[in-house]
Amino acid sequence: MRIDPKIRRVLLILALIATAGLVFVTARTPSVAVEGHTPLGYETIWALLPPVIAIALALITKEVYFALFMGILSGGLLYARGNLELALNTILYHEEGGFVVNIATLQNASILVFVVLLGSLVALMNKAGGSAAFGRWASQHIKSRVGAQLATILLGVLIFVDDGFNCMTVGSVMRPVTDRHKVSRAKLAYLIDATAAPICIIAPISSWAAAVTYSVPPDSGINGFEMFLRTIPYNFYALGTILMMVLIVALKLDYGPMRTHEENAMKGDLFTTPDRPFQDADNEVPSSKGGVIDLVLPVVVLIVSCIIGIVYTGGFFDGVGFIDAFADSNSAMGLVFGSLVTVLFTFFLYMFRGVISFSEFMECFPTGFRSMCAPMIILIMAWNLSGMTGLLGASTYIHDLVAASAGAVKIFLPCVIFLVAVFLAFSTGTSWGTFSILIPIVCNVFADTNEMLVIAIAACLAGAVCGDHCSPISDTTIMASAGAHSNHVNHVTTQIPYAFTCAGVCAVGYLIAGIIGYFTDSPAALAATPITLVLLAAVIVVASKLSKRQIAA
Repeated sequence: MRIDPKIRRVLLILALIATAGLVFVTARTPSVAVEGHTPLGYETIWALLPPVIAIALALITKEVYFALFMGILSGGLLYARGNLELALNTILYHEEGGFVVNIATLQNASILVFVVLLGSLVALMNKAGGSAAFGRWASQHIKSRVGAQLATILLGVLIFVDDGFNCMTVGSVMRPVTDRHKVSRAKLAYLIDATAAPICIIAPISSWAAAVTYSVPPDSGINGFEMFLRTIPYNFYALGTILMMVLIVALKLDYGPMRTHEENAMKGDLFTTPDRPFQDADNEVPSSKGGVIDLVLPVVVLIVSCIIGIVYTGGFFDGVGFIDAFADSNSAMGLVFGSLVTVLFTFFLYMFRGVISFSEFMECFPTGFRSMCAPMIILIMAWNLSGMTGLLGASTYIHDLVAASAGAVKIFLPCVIFLVAVFLAFSTGTSWGTFSILIPIVCNVFADTNEMLVIAIAACLAGAVCGDHCSPISDTTIMASAGAHSNHVNHVTTQIPYAFTCAGVCAVGYLIAGIIGYFTDSPAALAATPITLVLLAAVIVVASKLSKRQIAA
């Protein structure tokens, strides 16, 4: 991004003035958080300023590292009330949101290990020629761009255990196929992302189902898992996203920035922008001895072993029931177990088949690690930003905001909850954090109702997934970019118009469901589901008719 020299000078002067002001404040204020310390803007709308800054800068400058850093820095300065020394100590070492602490937590460290192992596994499958062989096989059975995209959607639907696992697996398997049929990397990233969280949030056997189950307050008298099952028909965003993907692919409709990417892909440019993410991995020469089995078997073992790993962490092998084990699992740890078992299996498979040598096998580990460095950096910075937002009391602000308005607008609450959840998840990059904040509020507001409670919780889940789906700082969005080997900002800017189209129709759907549910408090409100999906289909068809050109098959 080029900046006019005059504007650059003005920005430099402003930066120097701001730095001088911060140095002055640092010299005049304590450099430690004394008892009773209250951050600037604590539990107010200003608590959402850091993620807003990060998102705005990411979309404006196209530089995601800079954007995340500025968001983190602004959060640290707000917490420290302008004291630079305290801000830096908070950003790095605060026990609830610091950079170092975030990396060291069991959950986050497990995710990083899983990403590295999966990156290494992808490098192994590429080196052994499994991906290339699958691409050749698929070229004989998948004859068109539409077929390649539908196959990507189908695989994404089938891998419903965890969103991050979905992103990396679908990307590694389908990337050679979509490349062969000239599907842009941005479109592939959208298809991967749209079959990750939206599928997991309506899959009873998934890490997301467990998270939702445990977000329902234990003293509410509600069975969390049963409530999750009842929300599935009302999860308009998840159902609408699936419908939207299929219609967009079948009607060959692309609009917004995605159209440019798809048109360029048809001309041979899969990226549109100059940078080529993961270029070394894409250019690696595969073994000529590999076959389809060298990709399919590791992927199958990965799926099975990850499921076993997840239920293992929930106590399944200690006598706990399968569903209860899923509900009480640590999915990040389970994914590490599953991916490690798969790497060991792949070692014996490749050594037995002789597709690559021992030294080539070992070389794939640093290759896989290097390929995952960019998404891991973004993930870590996104966690740090989320920590800063938490220290500023954003969750309490949202809680009070929704609780204060709920009584006055009860009939419109499902729509309000959906929009608030979208905003909060988009700003913080976490859907789990969003619905864990909002579900207890909803349970309190609708404690004396039945169907309205289900509708409101479903609206909360749908909004959380929608905001997470299109947020530049969401870990799922980041891993979808990594899985597709797409530029992260390209993925975000091309996906947002699609996500917001679906979100707009869903808001109308929750308004309808809220009205029906308020007056009947019965399953009659389910009529809003087909109405919403038909309305979404109509919007897409109209957009297709208004589109002047279609991407050729």
